[in-house]
Amino acid sequence: MNPSDIDLANRLADAAGAAIRPLFRGDWQAEVKADHSAVTEADRAAEAAMRAIIEAERPDDGIIGEEYGSRNEGAGRQWVLDPIDGTQSFVAGRAIFGTLIALCQDGWPVLGVIDQPIQKERWVGRIGEGTTFNGRPVRTRACPAFEGMSVATTSPHCFSEEEADAYLRVVSAAYPERPWPVYGGDCYNYALLASGHIDCVLETGLKLHDYAALVPVVEGAGGMMSDWQGHPLDAGSDGRVIALGDPARLEDVLEAMG
Repeated sequence: MNPSDIDLANRLADAAGAAIRPLFRGDWQAEVKADHSAVTEADRAAEAAMRAIIEAERPDDGIIGEEYGSRNEGAGRQWVLDPIDGTQSFVAGRAIFGTLIALCQDGWPVLGVIDQPIQKERWVGRIGEGTTFNGRPVRTRACPAFEGMSVATTSPHCFSEEEADAYLRVVSAAYPERPWPVYGGDCYNYALLASGHIDCVLETGLKLHDYAALVPVVEGAGGMMSDWQGHPLDAGSDGRVIALGDPARLEDVLEAMG
């Protein structure tokens, strides 16, 4: 990985934030895509700003973007961009969405950024190095027991019936007295996990641009990410993910999920 890749990733986040901030809680146009998700002017402006920088400074690298598709698909290095992860939160005026920027090498995420441009919070992770939050090192927290583990997901409505059953079994084991899982958050949940505020995130239906940036951030902070079989995440993963602040809890979660 080029030593200047982190600098570039930070500048990409700066450019995306500059495009997003003037539109937050403002006047903008939105439409519904074929997959029934919303897309706004801010999504498109932020991705266009990032792509312009990559195309000018890394013309041989590939780009995989949520809004504008792929470029240089055969390149070993691919920048994976999600300009606004959590568009529904952006639309609702909730500052818990984020810009996701990842660099994948041969399909494996090696660099990730989660940027919340309104609160000006940025997590940066690189494989083999620690994760930082606004430039300072952060760590996940220890979770000595399954019972009492905090569990988050964006929405239970994203699960199929079978997936919802597996998720609820984890919730029941973590909250045996009264279920209080964390709902909402999209990528922000993973950032909070990296900073030691949440123990577990379970999601399904994610695409590469939704999870690639999360892996280096979570794992650089001492946590782990896997699919629902416990396998590492790469470009070919099926979009069902587990994030854990304490890797020791993986077997507990997999056993509960069945």
